[in-house]
Amino acid sequence: MNDLWMPVWYVNTLVLLFGACIGSFLNVVIYRMPAGKSVVRPRSRCRCGAEIAWYDNLPVLSWFILRGKCRSCGGAFSFRYPMVELGTALIFLQLWRVGGWPEGLVWILFAGMMIPAALIDWDTMEIPDTFSIGGFIAGVILSVVVPPLHGIDPSGLAFVDSLKGLTAGLLGAFVGSGLILWVALVAETVLRKEAMGFGDVKLMGAIGAFCGWQGAIFAFFGGAVVGCVLLLVMWPWLRRKEKADEEAHRVPFGPSLAAGALLYLLYAKPYVTAYFANIQEVFQSI
Repeated sequence: MNDLWMPVWYVNTLVLLFGACIGSFLNVVIYRMPAGKSVVRPRSRCRCGAEIAWYDNLPVLSWFILRGKCRSCGGAFSFRYPMVELGTALIFLQLWRVGGWPEGLVWILFAGMMIPAALIDWDTMEIPDTFSIGGFIAGVILSVVVPPLHGIDPSGLAFVDSLKGLTAGLLGAFVGSGLILWVALVAETVLRKEAMGFGDVKLMGAIGAFCGWQGAIFAFFGGAVVGCVLLLVMWPWLRRKEKADEEAHRVPFGPSLAAGALLYLLYAKPYVTAYFANIQEVFQSI
C-alpha cells in the first residue's frame, strides 16, 4: 500500500495505532475466550469489580500512566497487557511495510489470529478452532481473492489467477498439517506418549493456507528452533514449577509455530523463496 496517495509516515502511524487498538482487543480475547465468555460484553473490569473507564483503557499508555495498577483498588495489572498491545502494533506495522497492498493487509489479519492463538495455547495448552480451522478457511478464501499472497503474478485472467491461488492455499495447508501430523505420529510411536496435540496440526493448516507450503515448512522448523531457545531460557522456572505440578514440564508448540510463521512473513520469506528456487534449479539441471 505504499502507492497510496497518503504520505508514508501517515499511513504507518495509522497502522501502528490500529495495531495497538487491536492488541487491546486481543487481550480481551485471550482472557475471555478460554472461559467461554463474550469478547464484546461487558466492558473491561478489574478483579475488584470496578469498570475500567475509557481513559484508563488506552492501549500501552494507560498501563504506564497508572503504573500497572487499578485506579479503584490498586490491584496490579499484568505487564503482558501493554506488551501484547505494543507487540501487535509493531508486528502489524512491519507486516504492512513488508507486504504492501493488498498482501500486507491479509498478513495483518493472519497475525491477528496467530497472536491470540499462541497466547491462549500458552495459558491453556489448547488452541481454539476459531483460529485454526477458522484460519484455514479464511486463508483459502483469501488465497482465491488475493492470489499475489502466494507470489502469483497477474496474468490478466482473474479466474486463472484465483484458481492458482486456491491451489497454492490448499497445497500449503495440506503440506503444513501433513508434515506436523506425521512428525507427531512418529514421535508418539517412539516415545510411547502424545508428543503434539491435534490443535497444532490444525494450526499448521491455517499457517500453510496463508503462507504457502514453503512458509509452512519454515514455520515448523523455525518454530522448533524458537521452541528450543524458549525452553532453554525458561528451563529453571519450569524445573521449579514442576515440583508443584507434574505437567509443568509440558511446553505448548503453538506459540513456536505462530512465531515461526510470523518470522517467515516479517523477514525470511525472500530468503526461503530463493532457497527453494535454487533447489528446483539444481533438480532441473540434473
